[in-house]
Amino acid sequence: MASFLKLARNKYFVVLAFFLVWMLFFDPRDWALISARKSKLNELRESEKRITAEIEKTRAELNSLKTSAATIEKYAREKYLMKKDNEDLYLIKSQ
Repeated sequence: MASFLKLARNKYFVVLAFFLVWMLFFDPRDWALISARKSKLNELRESEKRITAEIEKTRAELNSLKTSAATIEKYAREKYLMKKDNEDLYLIKSQ
């Protein structure tokens, strides 16, 4: 206990302790804010990776649609439920 009182009387220790408390809790750019921003940054990076992969997939699909008539037909049948005049279309919903 005596060593703590001796340390508490030291002006450099008091100033350092005040500075650390201020920077960790009261500063506008405190530790909690920095931690939250790092978390948000990691979340945004993951989102960027996911969106980039989706863009590449869409570009590949667009390229195949531009080059192949069979792909256009397949796309129209799957996405827009189009059919030929002499066909019947049955939709089966899986559970």
